Amino acid sequence: MNYNIQNAKIASITEKTLIVGIDVGSETHYARAFDWRNYEFTKKPLAFSNTEAGFLTFKAWVEDLQEKYGKTAVIAGMEPTGHYWFALGKFLQDNGMKPVHVNPHHVHKSKELDDNNPSKDPKTIAALVNEGRFNYPYIPTGVYAEIRSLYGLQVMTQEALIRVKNRIARWLSIYFPEYKDVYRSCDAISGVMVLKVCPLPADIVMLGADGVNKIWRDAKLRAAGMKRARPLVEAAKHSVGSTESPEAAKYEMELLLGDYEVYTKRLEELTEKIEVKLEEIPYVDKLLEIKGVGKKTVSGLIAEIGDISRFDNPKQIQKLAGYAIVACSSGKHKGESHISYRGRKRLRYVLYEAAISLIGQNAEFKEIHRDYLTRQNNPLKKMESVIAVA
Repeated sequence: MNYNIQNAKIASITEKTLIVGIDVGSETHYARAFDWRNYEFTKKPLAFSNTEAGFLTFKAWVEDLQEKYGKTAVIAGMEPTGHYWFALGKFLQDNGMKPVHVNPHHVHKSKELDDNNPSKDPKTIAALVNEGRFNYPYIPTGVYAEIRSLYGLQVMTQEALIRVKNRIARWLSIYFPEYKDVYRSCDAISGVMVLKVCPLPADIVMLGADGVNKIWRDAKLRAAGMKRARPLVEAAKHSVGSTESPEAAKYEMELLLGDYEVYTKRLEELTEKIEVKLEEIPYVDKLLEIKGVGKKTVSGLIAEIGDISRFDNPKQIQKLAGYAIVACSSGKHKGESHISYRGRKRLRYVLYEAAISLIGQNAEFKEIHRDYLTRQNNPLKKMESVIAVA
């Protein structure tokens, strides 16, 4: 089906539409109202606070303009300024007003056509809305809102855990660089048990192989024994790590391991909560039936796109992820096409990770990948093919 999205947006704005441009702030918002011909209805912007009283003032102002000028629909445009628009956007949606987003880059460039005055931001925003240069934000509700919030916490926790692991690796490089010769990963279970008791090489040497093995036996850890304890003690004997500030070094490792346990436990709890919420989504079972797709991929997908039934065309999801193909050409020059990268970064990553898994485990997707690499016309490179599958 051939259709122009911008034309559809422009068509949605009629003589009966009140266009409101809103400059969003942390505490105070500013609004200006226009009709479809960019005729302004007020002499000065309405300033209203980011509170219930402020929102009610804005609502009364809009309703007064609707009654006075015979407008039956309201479309409110704003820049997606961090998180400050969330409460206002929800209020608008709940009160029958369509909140839309305009690109901050477009606002900045369009404002240069006037006098670059910050007070004219609401006017510029409204003009962009009138031209159809806006996007409808998706504000999830119900279980979709729960999953998005939990998934956001999961991502933040994962990032925090990675930072802690990097700091542990840094500590080991300074005080016990030979540790990596015994353990490939700094968070190996048996290694962490030893670091809790005796983090410094000198302490490990004093404990001896029998003492190290006793730590594992007391914890009933079967995966480690004397074969691992002896190399660890031997590495500690010949360590060239720093011996300065031993007390501070021990305390630092104690804090790092404490943070590691906290974030690891939190990550497990969040994963469990997300999996419980996924059971409320009717089509999750269908997604999990695809070989190579697991709960991690599904949770990320639903968190980023919400209810999949709100999309009419698969290309809408492709565009949302920033995987839409754009051409790089000018005049006679025709460059290579590439993905736009304009979309939800996390969704793009989720689909990329899913593509890697599907190519490795799913026969159908593996065949698609092979075809992309070996076809006679325009064969793709390996990474290009992975992106195409995503």
